[in-house]
Amino acid sequence: MTSTDVQPMSASGPDAEPFETIDAYTGETLAELPYLATEQLDALLERADDAYRSWRATPVEQRARVVSAAADLMRERKDDLARLITREMGKRISESEFEVDLAASILQYYGENGPRILQPTALPVDEGEAQIVNAPLGVLLGIEPWNFPLYQVVRFAAPNLVLGNTILLKHAKICALTAIELQKIFTDAGAPDGVYTNVFLRISDVEHVLAHPAVQGVSLTGSDAAGASVAEIAGRHVKKCVLELGGSDPFIVLDADDLDDTIDAATTGRMANTGQSCVAAKRFIVPDDLFDRFVAGLAERFGALRPGDPSDPETTLGPLSSTKAADDLLEQVQDAREKGATVVTGGGRPDVPAPGRRDAFVDATVLTDVTPEMRAYSEELFGPVAVVYRVDDERQAIELANTSKFGLGATVYSSDPDRARAVAEQIDSGMVWINSPTSSQADLPFGGVKQSGFGRELSELGMFGFANRKLIRSLPRKTASAGVAG
Repeated sequence: MTSTDVQPMSASGPDAEPFETIDAYTGETLAELPYLATEQLDALLERADDAYRSWRATPVEQRARVVSAAADLMRERKDDLARLITREMGKRISESEFEVDLAASILQYYGENGPRILQPTALPVDEGEAQIVNAPLGVLLGIEPWNFPLYQVVRFAAPNLVLGNTILLKHAKICALTAIELQKIFTDAGAPDGVYTNVFLRISDVEHVLAHPAVQGVSLTGSDAAGASVAEIAGRHVKKCVLELGGSDPFIVLDADDLDDTIDAATTGRMANTGQSCVAAKRFIVPDDLFDRFVAGLAERFGALRPGDPSDPETTLGPLSSTKAADDLLEQVQDAREKGATVVTGGGRPDVPAPGRRDAFVDATVLTDVTPEMRAYSEELFGPVAVVYRVDDERQAIELANTSKFGLGATVYSSDPDRARAVAEQIDSGMVWINSPTSSQADLPFGGVKQSGFGRELSELGMFGFANRKLIRSLPRKTASAGVAG
């Protein structure tokens, strides 16, 4: 598979300076690509709007078949896609392969279930009939990050394509080649021209897009700062938005019949994608009687991770997405260290084999004694750094879990399912997983509260984020004397 033979909606011109996408491990330049020129935006938007007029009139079963075909193509191209993800953003190859499978399962879910989910819903009325029908809105803008370059796109695109909306997708420049391949999948699956368009759009042009009358909404996955900025623009132009933002998920240990199993799960929950996940467990809240054993076990597992080439199946600690990401994370660790936190293990950069870039790596790090004046207490730690807190009881654990400004996911571990459920119901988050690290699957809703955003993706709920849930009311014809309330 070649990655540069199709460059959807990239352009040349005075307004379209190029950017580079690089190999996260070696720093090698993979491609140089141009941003979309601002003067081309209106033509692009009109094309997407024209496509919407015909796409919404296409039978829903046909739209669903396109999305199902995209799932099949994604599975056929799995090896190439996984290698490309690994090169562009540094994800370990086994995790890249898992991401391809997950993204394909989401496409398949909406391809198979979308037409059923979109069936009209009858409402009970005393006379005549009333229905809620689900209609598309129009052109939507998706703004997606680099850390899950397939999964995060398809969880937005798949339901909306089945619904009848058309998509403009602004992906992160880190994974530009993956973005190109994803458009090729939709095109090869039969999506007409303009139905799904990858755009190398600059942030400065987002408002131009959202101001266009054809554009009816925006979905963003990213930082809380980016979400606030886009929500402000969307609000100014009265456009609907769905936001999935940062997270600082608590992992609450209530008790442990098998503490080793709990520590294994904590390691998995923190280290997935080298910790670069919004729903990674980041704050471990552990009762006093288990604290020392938990910290020692977590530090042992972190210390055993092997840094190296993410394309090597033997590697267990990959690079971060960029040297800047690594530098930023180490600044947060250093701030905690200087203010009195204990670095149990890690805290610097590991040695990596050539031709890897040591400055793109961060040690798997465990911090304790973190206090509110430290950045690590309130900020998201986007990488392989865990903070472990000691608590006296369940009430204190819940209180600490809810101090965060974020509320995306959470995990509760206990041998008592009723106790775990009671605690889960008191956690301020959009999702709580009991006795399992937070995860994602096509038929379960995904989203958060507080500074982690609003709206839900995936499951049946994800079909309605950008739907016009329109009432159609039918009554027997009345005589003129019946009157009209108003």
